[in-house]
Amino acid sequence: MTIKWVKVDPLVMNGEPFCFGTRLTVRNLLEMRSNGFTPKAILAENPELRWVGIAEAYRYAHENRARFSDFFGADGTLEGPGYTPEEAADMPEHLRSLQGIVVTG
Repeated sequence: MTIKWVKVDPLVMNGEPFCFGTRLTVRNLLEMRSNGFTPKAILAENPELRWVGIAEAYRYAHENRARFSDFFGADGTLEGPGYTPEEAADMPEHLRSLQGIVVTG
């Protein structure tokens, strides 16, 4: 079974894209990130999430940049902390390679 980590349903969350199995929208996650929450802190407060689910929300934001433009820096990266290389090691390459998902140092 393939999980679609980010879903859009006009009858759920007023049509805002949300993370599978949660009541958290992509915008909620981006707001947490821009306010300094690390992926680890987001998971601690939302145990129903998964590492890959957060990364897929970031990917969704990248693919829908116009909708989430207020979260992108001038250089095109998402604002706020990203995954360390160690945290992202088990993620699929298409997620690890996105600009702003994995940060070094």
